[in-house]
Amino acid sequence: MRDRRFIAAHRGGPLSRTDHHRLALWATDCAERVLPLFEDGRDDDRPRRAIEAARLWAGGGVRVGVGQRAAWAAHAAAREAVGDPAAVAAARAAGHAAATAHMADHSLGPVLYGLRAIAAAGGDVDAEQRRQLERLPEDLRELATSAIAARPGWRAPTGPSAPM
Repeated sequence: MRDRRFIAAHRGGPLSRTDHHRLALWATDCAERVLPLFEDGRDDDRPRRAIEAARLWAGGGVRVGVGQRAAWAAHAAAREAVGDPAAVAAARAAGHAAATAHMADHSLGPVLYGLRAIAAAGGDVDAEQRRQLERLPEDLRELATSAIAARPGWRAPTGPSAPM
């Protein structure tokens, strides 16, 4: 069931256009952090173009359909990265960042897929999760963290600098 808090105001929900754009920018930041895990050794710019489309949409530079098509392309790139779980997750993070233009709750995808990418690459998942939360605008933190906490794969950051 969809979390109503992520439904945009123009569709009858409570989420303002400004906050929708801010979630998209946060999603692009999370996805861009793991993008090198996809791009390393690949000549495929579809995930990068998805992140760029999300940024353009958040700035009012393109329509939602551009983000949707970029998301589909990034997910196609993920399907082609078989055998490289970090690359697959990084491409999916980019796809969800672009899909945020269509539905704001896609902004959670780059967080979860970003953590999967970091884990698959043997990176510090706790540090990345703390960084993701630190980059989230404080007034959107409760919205995003409560929605993420309800999803599989999320675990609370550990350590004294955890921003929760």
